[in-house]
Amino acid sequence: MIDMVNSVKKILISISNNSIIFSYKTNNSSISNDLINTNIISNNELIFSDIYISENTKILSSFLKELALQYNINKAIISKIELANLILNLLKKATSITEVEIKEDESLTYTICEQLIELSHIKTINCYNLQPFMIELLDKNGITCISRCEILYLSNFMEKNNLLRYSSIYYKTNIRITLPLSLEDLKDFEDFLKINKYLKVIHVNKLITHELENLINILIKYNRHNLKIVIHENITDEKTANYLRSKNKTYKKKYKIYLSLEYSQEYLDKNIFKQALTNTLKICGLIVSSLVILIITYIGISNYIALKQVNAIQDDLAEVIKVTDPTEIIEQKNEENRADAEESETPIEDLKLITNTNLASLLTVNEDVVGELIVNNTNINYPVVQASDNDYYLDHNINKQNSANGWIFLDYRNNSMNLDKNNIIYGHNMYYSGVMFGTLYKTANSSWYTNPDNQIITYNTLYENMNFKIFSIYRIPKTNDYLKVFFENDNDFLSFVDMITTRSIYNFNVPVNADDKIITLSTCSNNGTKRLVIHAVLIDE
Repeated sequence: MIDMVNSVKKILISISNNSIIFSYKTNNSSISNDLINTNIISNNELIFSDIYISENTKILSSFLKELALQYNINKAIISKIELANLILNLLKKATSITEVEIKEDESLTYTICEQLIELSHIKTINCYNLQPFMIELLDKNGITCISRCEILYLSNFMEKNNLLRYSSIYYKTNIRITLPLSLEDLKDFEDFLKINKYLKVIHVNKLITHELENLINILIKYNRHNLKIVIHENITDEKTANYLRSKNKTYKKKYKIYLSLEYSQEYLDKNIFKQALTNTLKICGLIVSSLVILIITYIGISNYIALKQVNAIQDDLAEVIKVTDPTEIIEQKNEENRADAEESETPIEDLKLITNTNLASLLTVNEDVVGELIVNNTNINYPVVQASDNDYYLDHNINKQNSANGWIFLDYRNNSMNLDKNNIIYGHNMYYSGVMFGTLYKTANSSWYTNPDNQIITYNTLYENMNFKIFSIYRIPKTNDYLKVFFENDNDFLSFVDMITTRSIYNFNVPVNADDKIITLSTCSNNGTKRLVIHAVLIDE
């Protein structure tokens, strides 16, 4: 059994000038049982056990606050870096202390950095060394860094991936790892995972099985999924290949972590198919060169035809609205809605009746019509449809004819009668013809989004006419995190709103509350490598 008394660490707190000093008591005398719960003090020296501090943080924090005020203390000196986590918790209420100094010649950790930021009254940190991104992070939070080492600490992992800035860590999508990892590299890799939000690919220099498994265990520890690990090694051994196949199957199924091999160019150059591949590429190059003019011509003609087709459809729809009396279809649909509400025991207040005569007329063209979308100073003025999936209207128009233009459609998960918290509308970016969301790119220009008239988006449904005010516009690499329809609670929704708002290229200063509803417009950008996204909040039902 462990001797509780002998395992207790004694922490000496002393006062000198305007500083309070925290250090380990170094004499060899044993600590009494009483000291675990009661701590003996002199006028300018206090001795507490680490257990007592941990169990009485609030009391001691208030005590240190009064002590700091009584002795005009403005600086805390911590002798050992391992003491920092414990001591910083004690300084929360001691707002007169504005400077912290860590005496030990060890690099500042990210955990300590986070604690310092939480202490808003701390304005200066004096330490042996720290990483450049921590300097940036602390500086943003008004904390001045003083490093006693002329050369800033940077591990091999941080240096190879050029992780000098907090923003580069946060947005990094690809990293390189050299195995085996040192203890410093492992620590920095874990700090990286605490900060980063967009990691997708990890490149590993070679296969070391136990190192690879340790790496994956760290990823699992920090709940990182949908990742690809690329191993750069020329593996020909069947046993090793089988090991990778087995591990890939396990990790893929349980954690959505995928393993793949990438052979060196030298290895590929020695491959017996090299010459055949080269000749094939040459022939393909000649064919491609011969077809370039034809392809360019075809694209031009296709876009012209696409524009004509969509304009013709729009003219036909306008004519349908003009000549159709929607009274009968409105009565029929409303009756069906009442029957469905009674069958599903829907509350009467949630039942809405069709009032939009124009959209009701379009139900004679396509029963999937659910609304209409208008974005000012673009070509976007279309009826909106909704299918049972998000694939059908990618290659079908409103007449349900095959079409590369597709149509503007509402996410199949959304409720078209009673809007959800996030209502998502998709459309192809037909940039050259300008149809569908082909002119949505204009919204990312400052001359467009700074115009107040453009910041209002109209979205009408069969049941009501609505205006939405834009609060976020951004481009982002392919991701599904903004395509969330259902939320667990208000905090979940507000966290989501905070995420998409901070991405915006412009601060619209439009508040979004827990009981609000929003629409999201999504289309491709940058040749399909990114998404252009607009979020707007309902302001007028």
